[in-house]
Amino acid sequence: MKHILALVLWLGLAGLAQAGQGLDSLNKFLDGLQSLRADFSQSVLDTEQALAGNYEGRLYLQRPGRFRWDYLRPYRQIIIADGDDVWVVDEDLEQITRQSEERALRGTPALLLVYDQPIDTHFEAVELGRHQGMDWVELIPKDPEGQFDRIQMAFADGQLDRMEMRDRYGQISRFRFSNLLRNPTLDPSLFVYEVPEGSDLFVQ
Repeated sequence: MKHILALVLWLGLAGLAQAGQGLDSLNKFLDGLQSLRADFSQSVLDTEQALAGNYEGRLYLQRPGRFRWDYLRPYRQIIIADGDDVWVVDEDLEQITRQSEERALRGTPALLLVYDQPIDTHFEAVELGRHQGMDWVELIPKDPEGQFDRIQMAFADGQLDRMEMRDRYGQISRFRFSNLLRNPTLDPSLFVYEVPEGSDLFVQ
């Protein structure tokens, strides 16, 4: 999938990291999480580590099994998980891709965010220490067929601040989150998608 969840900035640090509590911060963040709204910025690096694109948008999440990524700039794209399927909608091209949620989310951090399951169900966790004022943890997906081979998450003041995902081809997506609101009341229609007439639907 093009961006997924398709959920940071590269560490880029010199010297030794201080001891941190990234895993503990992740567990505390997930504990009691029911819904989430946040703005995000995303940069994508290709397999040669050259910048391939910058994007901005908003994330909505509703447990269990529902999320929505609205890409707003530089162009519109929507990714919706409705509890059964994941829809990727390119509004400019009027193209829609549908894939089962079980298949689409394999090895992605969305498994942690939208399902209340122990971290070690799907990932091995490695403490990365504290730097840039944040606690970092690396998640290594256990699923050999998943999209990603490494995920890093950073927490500041108990909130998810950054995330980096490297896919199995070496492409990296870096996210930074802002204006994060925990457990807001969200409109259920955010997680419902109906295919417009005349659009091209591709089922994977």
